[in-house]
Amino acid sequence: MTAALGGLLVVSVTGGLAPHAVAESRGEPEPPRVNLVLDVSGSMNERDMGGGESRIAAAQRAFNEVIDAVPEETHLGIRTLGATYPGEDLEVGCRDSEQLYPVESIDRTEAKTAVATLRPTGWTPIGYALRGANEDLGEGGGSRRVVLITDGEDSCGDPDPCLVAHELAASGTDLVVDTLGLTRDDAVREQLSCIAEATGGTYTAVQDADQLAEKVEQLVRRADLPVENPTAVDGAEECRDAPWLGVGVYEDREEFGEHRAYRVPVRAGQELRVAASVAADRQVNRDYGVLLRALDEDGRELTRGTGAGTGRTDVLSTGLRWPVQEPGDDADDSGDAGEDRRTVCLVLSHSFSAPDSVVRTPGLPVELAVDVVSAADESPDAAAFGLARGWAPVLFLAGVGLLAGLLGGVLRRAVTALRGTA
Repeated sequence: MTAALGGLLVVSVTGGLAPHAVAESRGEPEPPRVNLVLDVSGSMNERDMGGGESRIAAAQRAFNEVIDAVPEETHLGIRTLGATYPGEDLEVGCRDSEQLYPVESIDRTEAKTAVATLRPTGWTPIGYALRGANEDLGEGGGSRRVVLITDGEDSCGDPDPCLVAHELAASGTDLVVDTLGLTRDDAVREQLSCIAEATGGTYTAVQDADQLAEKVEQLVRRADLPVENPTAVDGAEECRDAPWLGVGVYEDREEFGEHRAYRVPVRAGQELRVAASVAADRQVNRDYGVLLRALDEDGRELTRGTGAGTGRTDVLSTGLRWPVQEPGDDADDSGDAGEDRRTVCLVLSHSFSAPDSVVRTPGLPVELAVDVVSAADESPDAAAFGLARGWAPVLFLAGVGLLAGLLGGVLRRAVTALRGTA
């Protein structure tokens, strides 16, 4: 979920508050880990990759180029599916996935030797292989990425690959799955797109060996890019028990029917801006909504943001803005003229529901982006809630109206004079 929402919201820290929830020091960063999952089912013998090259030959050549180019600090592994069992037994064929090379600092010669032994053989148990690939990556920090290369959709059905992807996304391990399809079949595209979308990855259709090598190498190198993960926070049921948030991005989990509360300190003359998103990382019913409320210290609602939808969705978002009045203003009812800090309570709730067969825990992923903007950073007549404020816009609009009226009168008289002449 973090990869998809980063593009939706950019938080500008413009002289606000230091976060009250600060991430613990992580020490030395762990190496990025990437697991390449290759389909070695019988259909990989097809020769349609340009120049009469087979799909498996193109994949092996691409893997060799990637192995040569992988950064020293990246731990790379390889897992296969459909590589060993040529028979007709469904139960055996749908468990045909194994680790070809462990996820570790790579020995290039050993990895290439392992890749050279592959021969297209059996079934396409994608869902089962994804679970194995996740286990290969292990636990701990650092980025975790799976790159799935296949020429077909899952041939087993149990476990369903799309549901497995949602299951992995809900596990809280920040796994990203990128998918590469070696055919342009609609069913393959739909399944691989679902896997990628559920985990914040990408889907690409490739039918050229050079393009395949370039794309796999690009995805492996992407795992080495530094990622600023949101700060984990546990919201409370009541505002009095809620954690303090400052400027930053935070992640949480929210059960069906649950409310999550957070507190933000804001000073007079500042404006609080908050965006909240809830991700549907599993099957949910088709009608849903999200509500974000800002309350004062007495529980009175200051403002709210809502979002609703129907049908399939991955993320539902909303936001709100609240300007805090200057000290001495009529709206200041803090009771202490010397203290200009306000506590704003944010309460997030959603109306997602799900069939009884869907697991309830952990809750749906939540992401909050909090920003505080000082009045000094914007003009006195800056927009608030979409409306201009202050005397300047009023005078401007009055002047425009007067000018429009005068010009309209002149034009009407001119048209009347011309008609009289005619």
